[in-house]
Amino acid sequence: MACYIVLNYDVQDKEMFEKYVPAAMPVIAKHGAKILAADRDPQDMEGASRQALVILEFESEEAAKGWYNSPEYQAVVKLRTESTEGWARLVPEFVNPQS
Repeated sequence: MACYIVLNYDVQDKEMFEKYVPAAMPVIAKHGAKILAADRDPQDMEGASRQALVILEFESEEAAKGWYNSPEYQAVVKLRTESTEGWARLVPEFVNPQS
């Protein structure tokens, strides 16, 4: 079953964050993730989101956790966590209980 990681954050240190993206992209690809959505210009319909929203799709929860906890990602994740303020959430694929 697919699993998603959703990130929503405000960039506090643009210079540091700009190092994160090129460092993280190969690791995302290596772990077979798809970037389903990435937006830095929110058009909120209800409430107020943070500046950036990213949705990553993985084939399973194990794959998502494997990516996040991998030595390769842990080597670069601080570029994001120390340059932004926000959150990341693991979200399992929705299964309709009526199916």
